Amino acid sequence: MERAGKLQSQFFRFAGQPAGDPIWEPPVELVEHDGRLLLLVALPGVRPAAIDLRLEGNILAILAERPLPHAFSGGKVHRLEIPYGRFERRLQLPPGPYQLVQRHAEDGCLLLVLQRLDHEVGCKAQ
Repeated sequence: MERAGKLQSQFFRFAGQPAGDPIWEPPVELVEHDGRLLLLVALPGVRPAAIDLRLEGNILAILAERPLPHAFSGGKVHRLEIPYGRFERRLQLPPGPYQLVQRHAEDGCLLLVLQRLDHEVGCKAQ
């Protein structure tokens, strides 16, 4: 139960915060491979064009809003487990300068590829 509570608080914070504050954080996978960072962000129901990315030093911020489906408006809620509303996910990247080189949305996920600028592909440490 404790683990489930931690997971819920990590991915979904309930209302009661000021309207402009983010109320949830999407789960992210981050893998480093050959001077590149590969990030997969789970964003079902979020239009790719509505996602704002900000790279400030070693912090990557992912911001947008997941709206409640129009069909749900006015209905009686029996269960609501998928988070809705404004979100912001801020990630501390490994040290180094990065540049976003690929952004691709597929099947409700956002794939980001960041190239480390001071990494020379093909060079190995001696």
